[in-house]
Amino acid sequence: MILDRLEWNRPAADPAWPHDEVHIWRSTVDWTPESLDRLRQVLSPDERARVDRFIFEKDQRSHLVSRGWLRVLLGRYLDVPADQVVFEYGAYGKPRLAGRTQPSPHHAPLQFNVSHSGEFVLIAVSAGRALGVDVERIRPDTEAVALAERYFSTHERAALAGLASGLQHDAFFNGWSRKEAFIKACGTGLAMPLDSFDVSLAPGETARLIATRPDADEARRWTMRAFDVADGYKAALAVEGSGWTLKLWDWPGR
Repeated sequence: MILDRLEWNRPAADPAWPHDEVHIWRSTVDWTPESLDRLRQVLSPDERARVDRFIFEKDQRSHLVSRGWLRVLLGRYLDVPADQVVFEYGAYGKPRLAGRTQPSPHHAPLQFNVSHSGEFVLIAVSAGRALGVDVERIRPDTEAVALAERYFSTHERAALAGLASGLQHDAFFNGWSRKEAFIKACGTGLAMPLDSFDVSLAPGETARLIATRPDADEARRWTMRAFDVADGYKAALAVEGSGWTLKLWDWPGR
């Protein structure tokens, strides 16, 4: 697979506004108990209740880090306290910043997306561009071909079938992460059928959105990237438009 050969870096200071850039931030869920407690304090009451509804501690931790860290990070971009970041939700549940939380009209609205899998959480941020990010821990026991037959498009199933059996598992997770990133960027959730668009998936093939249905022109509106997170993971990004620069940041403190 062709990846963006960019290194994950630590920012020198608070994040700069992402003019013509897309920033992806990486963290693990392994935050100290003190840091987890601070994250919990910035959550809204309904967000705390949602965390508490998870039965397993690992799920509570993943959700707490995903939502609490998102608030902290957006607060730094916007120069507001984390607990004063206000969200609203689209028709299909995708969160966005409420109008009163957005910056002055001189800046394009800040957009974001979050993904977590296994030990990692990713947050993607842009200015004025819809985007979706996805990270997937590669699970050796996944029935890749069977799942592809159920969820992938005709084109994608044919591409997968044309690969040697030893490459199919890797290709499946390439495709799955890219499809998830695009659906999240569109903000429609599973209201968009997974077989209504095609992505590249073969190892060594550049990540791209190949075709969209029923509107064939939709595919040209988006740019797709694959990037490295860690061994044993696949990750992808879908962003509206082109002409932007990707920057990868490691969160400096946990």
